Amino acid sequence: MKRVFWLGIGLAVGVLVVRKVTRTAQAYTPSGIASGLSESAGSLVESVRGFVEDVRIGMAEREQEIHEAFARGELYDDQFAELREDPRIGDREIFPEEHQR
Repeated sequence: MKRVFWLGIGLAVGVLVVRKVTRTAQAYTPSGIASGLSESAGSLVESVRGFVEDVRIGMAEREQEIHEAFARGELYDDQFAELREDPRIGDREIFPEEHQR
């Protein structure tokens, strides 16, 4: 009875190992590489779409705040107005030279 038990365990482990090796080998075939790249590209596209959607939502919220402030007769709170008006600062101190074109 012990031999049948260990034979069953050996067969189960062998099947699991062969399935894992087959999946790993399939991942390195041209079709497996192509499917992996398409999945990666798909997840990248979804990430970019999510980012763009978040930016659009933030822009819409800020635009709504500006419109509401305008409707109340308040001035728009421009946080960067002082930086743009100061000729000594310019783009060089805000953006280092290696980032300028």
